Amino acid sequence: MADPGSTTTAPEINRGLAGLIVAETRLSMVDGTNGRLNYLGYSIADLAQHAQFEEVLYLLWYGELPTRSELDELNGKLTGARKLSTSVMNVIKALPKSGDPIDAIRAGVTAMAMEDPTCHDLSHDAVREKSIRLAGAMPTMLAAYSRLRKDEQPLDPDPSLNTAADFLRMVHGKRQSKTFEDAMNAYLVCVCEHSMNASTFSARVTISTISDIYAAISTALGTLKGDAHGGANQKSMEMLLEIGSPDNADNYVEESLRTHRRIMGLGHRIYKTRDPRVNQLMGHSAKLAEETGNATWHNLAQRLEEITATNQFFLDRKLFPNVEFYSAPLLYMLGMTTDMMPGAFAISRVGGWSAQVLEQLEDNHLIRPSALYTGPESQTYVPIDQRG
Repeated sequence: MADPGSTTTAPEINRGLAGLIVAETRLSMVDGTNGRLNYLGYSIADLAQHAQFEEVLYLLWYGELPTRSELDELNGKLTGARKLSTSVMNVIKALPKSGDPIDAIRAGVTAMAMEDPTCHDLSHDAVREKSIRLAGAMPTMLAAYSRLRKDEQPLDPDPSLNTAADFLRMVHGKRQSKTFEDAMNAYLVCVCEHSMNASTFSARVTISTISDIYAAISTALGTLKGDAHGGANQKSMEMLLEIGSPDNADNYVEESLRTHRRIMGLGHRIYKTRDPRVNQLMGHSAKLAEETGNATWHNLAQRLEEITATNQFFLDRKLFPNVEFYSAPLLYMLGMTTDMMPGAFAISRVGGWSAQVLEQLEDNHLIRPSALYTGPESQTYVPIDQRG
């Protein structure tokens, strides 16, 4: 430790690494001041309204939107990868039914690594092919675990369907409506990539050690699980269920302000205005509410936004709806249990994680920050029988 009387300036500690630039990326631009997000120059509004999730994966992995033949080729690889090997499926089947679904994905990813003889091949093409296999397999893992814990048998994938449609079919046991499939696709598009978020950073840290992509994705899954990151959609929906009705929203907000309870789905580390993904998800949430005949959760989210949008406390702190605010009711109306929601996030974000891993490997440097030591300067070891 520095001498208390020393005039040496103590190094600045940047807790949480906020504002530090640790890498370059061409994958996504996040403008928190103006509420803008794009993937390689394409606005999230355009992509969410017009693109299939598979097109976004191609964009992130190959750097441009695909032609029809290029998309067909990628779809062929993705649908082939949806069929889990016997060993990976056996791992999913052997898991306790009481766990978090995102952990089932993590177990499946580890099993994939252990059966891949080329696991340690970090060449660009090899990592991209593994990325495709992971993006294909992870929705099947989540759907399979969802069914197994209800004592239902997992369904085989249907290669004629896209990722969103087939995931919903494998969860529910039958194909869902176009409204459902479109909503799921938009969700996958909206949360696929988001620059240097916590889980992406952890994936980059792992691959920077010259590990393998399965380990990097497993690391990212563990990070995404946290309530301050991908677990926030689960907490947001649990909050809506606790409130119960739009009629209770005013009292809930008042009590939250009085007791300093956080309102989930409001505020973002980067966005100081409305999250640009909110409008897209809000629109699909409204369509689902109309089709299902149950508008409770959509209307409740809307009512909370109306209340907080005119409350000075939230305005002063720039607490506006984030991506979880409408993704929670959207996923719930799609039939996701609350604890499935972080896993649903993961089957999309694997596209961004893997693209960021590819970027890290292009000019890799071990990510190893420093810490300021604040412990004792020097102590003498005392044998155990002479202590105290």
